[in-house]
Order: sequence, then structure tokens, then C-alpha cells
Amino acid sequence: MAPTARRARAVLSGRWARLALVLAVGAAGGYAGLLLGGHATTPVGPTDVQFALTPSWDGGTTLKLPPLGALHLDTHWGPVSLEARVIDLRPDEARKLIENDAELDRVTDQIAEEIRHGVSVMLARALGLSLLLGFLAALALFRSWRRALLGLAASATGLIALTLAVVLTFNPQSVAEPRYTGLLANAPQVVGDAQSVAARFSVYRAQLAHLVGNVSKLYAATSTLPTYEPDPSTLRVLHVSDIHINPAAWNVIRSVSAQFQADLIIDSGDLMDHGTKAEDKFADAISDLKVPYVYVRGNHDSKGTQKAVARQKNAIVLDDTTREVEGLRIYGVGDPRYTPDKSTRDDFVGADQLRAVGLTLADKLRSTGKLPDIAVAHDPAEAEAFSGLTPLILAGHAHARSTKLLPTGTRLFVQGSTGGAGLRGLEREEPTPIELSVLYFSRATHRLQGWDDLRLGGLGLTSAQIERHLEPDPDRPIKPPAPSPPPTPTSPFPSGEPPTSTSPRRR
Repeated sequence: MAPTARRARAVLSGRWARLALVLAVGAAGGYAGLLLGGHATTPVGPTDVQFALTPSWDGGTTLKLPPLGALHLDTHWGPVSLEARVIDLRPDEARKLIENDAELDRVTDQIAEEIRHGVSVMLARALGLSLLLGFLAALALFRSWRRALLGLAASATGLIALTLAVVLTFNPQSVAEPRYTGLLANAPQVVGDAQSVAARFSVYRAQLAHLVGNVSKLYAATSTLPTYEPDPSTLRVLHVSDIHINPAAWNVIRSVSAQFQADLIIDSGDLMDHGTKAEDKFADAISDLKVPYVYVRGNHDSKGTQKAVARQKNAIVLDDTTREVEGLRIYGVGDPRYTPDKSTRDDFVGADQLRAVGLTLADKLRSTGKLPDIAVAHDPAEAEAFSGLTPLILAGHAHARSTKLLPTGTRLFVQGSTGGAGLRGLEREEPTPIELSVLYFSRATHRLQGWDDLRLGGLGLTSAQIERHLEPDPDRPIKPPAPSPPPTPTSPFPSGEPPTSTSPRRR
């Protein structure tokens, strides 16, 4: 290549490099200005709220309620999140909201306008400082008015791109599905009652008003927090599983049951670790819960465990049986294995055998013509066999929470370990979290409307992360599963029945 051509290419590449550097400096200055200028404080109802833009990979909006906790809403995607922090409360105005529900409806428009004003002021400051810093950063570094204008253009382009990302991904429904982190005792009041789950606030400003109302009630200058008053048309079911004889689990269950005013509790098995007679006394704590306790046997529970639970006055043991509890028809079946018995461990009884057992029981249930609102089994492999017979199947065993909508329209809900998998939960590098869920059902249709997933931790297990989920189509039709070859049921037990004796062996 001729020397002239090489020099031309070098000059050209140098110009492009300088241009890229100028644009990068302008964009970086604009982003810094956006964050530095993105602050404003405004009255919102009876509170003073400080708005701020903060750097983020995922965007979203966070409402901080010190010292109660924080709500996170997936309102948008982008490199900037909106943070709103309650910094003051006017007690007299808050007291009016507490004493008069009509007052909350009256301030709906006012709250929406105040939030709009505060955000507008914050954005105006942020945009102005973003453009100014983009210009000044390029001017200071390159000492050229032309390059400073290029930096300004880069900053403006970045703002346009950010605005488009926020607008295109904006999700007002996110207010109905908050994620709460903070003190467990405050959780029900902050996330709201079951009515907000079922009704799914049709107007965004109404969502904001109710949210501010809930916060105001928490901040009121009273000696105690106001009583949580759930929607009377909703049934609240607490789903627990895999307690594995962890005594701390009873404190968690008792606290959550009281705070959310649960109507009943469903335990999908593995209450014990070995199923020995010595462990039976652990079941006595069930009677202290004061609400119906529906239980199915897990693979770590013996028939002796099942009898110990059945002795509790509020316990309802299901083993290939259906009972109506608080208006819900619940079918449950105990796990066909007993882990201390070597012949029925996972090594010998696999998922295919469990599913075959489940399909046999499902055919039997179908023949009765009385289909349940909920089916409960310990292992998801067996539980999934009831797909198409019920809108909801509850299971456990996996020590990790998950949920999926099956092709029949049935939802399979697998709970994590409410006992943090017992002592074995400490064997991992990260301890197994304590997980349980509050399920909301319509009393009229008996269909699931939504649920709150709780993950507990912290000193004394007083902190909670709560994530709300709404059932997208609560009244969807449930259709029978596609035809499959008839199962060949073979009992996984040598004698055809799980043994009632116990052994110190376990999985």
C-alpha cells in the first residue's frame, strides 16, 4: 500500500476514533447529569415523598418506606430506575384516611396529580442537567465548541433512546404485583388485601391512591398498626411444605397465618425427617395454629407420622380422600414411598413409577364424578397425573418453589421448603431459604385469583421478601388430558403397602 494511502487511512481512522470518543464523553456526561439532576421532593397525600433516578440494569420503581421496608414494581425496563422514598408524614391528614374510607376515594385525583407534578419536576431537572453536563464534559475535555455540540447531541440521543425504552416497556399493571422486602409484621398492610388481587385495579391512578393509602395507614402516629382487614369475598390458604422437623418453621407459620388471617393451611408433606416415633411429638404444634390444617404424607413421613398428625384436633389428613374445608373441595394423597425403607427410596422408585401410581388414583377420582377444587400430593411427578381433574395441584419435595400452567389448564404449584429443608439446608454453601405462599381464592367460584410468595430470612426470621402474582385467567376452562396408554400400576412396595415401622435411614 502506498504511503499516501496509509496516511489517509490513519487520518480517517483517527477521526472516527475521536468522534467516537466525543460521543462517548457526551453520553457519559449526559447520564451523570441525569442521575445528579434527577431529584425532587413533593407532597403526596398525607406524606412527603422524595423522588430520585438511580442507576439500574433492570429499571423498575422502588418505593422505600423506612423503617418498614420497600416495595419494588417492575414498571419499566432501562438503565435508570425510579426511587420514591417517604420522608415525612402529616399525622392529621393520615388519620383522616384511617378513620374515613371515603376520604381515600376523594384524594384519588389529588394523589395522581401530586405524583405527576413531582415526577415532572424531577424529570425537568434531570433532562436539563443531562444536556448541560454532556455539553460541558465535551467542552472541558476537547476545548472545542464544535465537539461540545457533538457531546450535547450524544446526550440528547441517549435521552431519546432512554425515553423510548421506558415508554415501550411501561407496565401500569405492575402496581398490582409488588415485591415487598422488610418486616414480616408489616407485609399484609403494605402489599394490600386480596381484593386488590382479584379486582386488578382497572385504573392506574386508583392503584397509586390505594398504595399511598396503605402506606399512610402504616405511618400513622398511633400506638399500634391498624388491623389488617382482608377482602371478605376471598379465601386465604397458606401453603407450606417440607418442614423437615425444623422448630423455627412453626413460628414462621404461626406469624404468617396470623398476619394474613389465613382461613386454612395446606401442608404438602415431609413434616418429619425420619418418621420415627420419637419425632411424633413435633406434630403437636399443629393444634396451636387455630385454623384447619390439611396434611398429606411425604416420603420422609411414616404412617406413624400420619397418625400423629391426625390426633391434632384441627388436622385433616388426606390419603386418597376428599374433604370440604372452608368451602373448598380438597383431594389429597400420601406419598407411596417411605424414605427410611430402602426398597421405596428414590433410587428404587423413580418418577415413572410415581406417575403410574398417580394415574391410577386419578382414574379412580375421575370415576367418582366429584372433582376437587385442589389436589395435593407430595412429589410433583405423582401430582402431575391429576392434570385436567382440578384447576390447581399443590406439591412439594423439590425444596425449590416453582409453578407452571399445564396444557389442560391446571396449574401445578410446587412449594419450597418451609423448614429450610431442616438441618440438611445448612449443608449447602447457601442455606435453603424458608418459603411459603398465601393463595387467594374466590369464595364464589373457588378458583385461584393470585398468590403471595414469601421468602423469609434475617435475624429471628423477621424480614420477608414477598412477591405478588396474579392468575392471568382465573376462570379458564379445565380440559381432560390427551389420551395416553393405560398405566401398568405396580406397587413400589414389596408388600404392596408402605411399612409402618421406622428406621434411622434416610435419603
